[in-house]
Amino acid sequence: MKREFNVVIEHDSDGYYIASVPALKGCHTQAKSLDTLMERIREAIELCLEVEADYTSDLQFIGIQRIAVGQ
Repeated sequence: MKREFNVVIEHDSDGYYIASVPALKGCHTQAKSLDTLMERIREAIELCLEVEADYTSDLQFIGIQRIAVGQ
C-alpha cells in the first residue's frame, strides 16, 4: 500500500538541509544536498513505519506559518 507524508524541510546555518515528518514521531534526517535528503527521509519514513506497524493518521495538512516573538 502506497502512503503519502508531508515533509518539512529547513536549511540550517551549517549548510545542512533538515527534513522531518510531523505525522511520525522522531522521523527526521539531514544531508548536505536536497537529493540526498530526499533519499534519506524516504528511508527514515520506511524505518519509522516498521517500528509503528499499526500506524494510522487522521491528520490533514493545513500549512506552515512563521511567527516572530520577542523584540
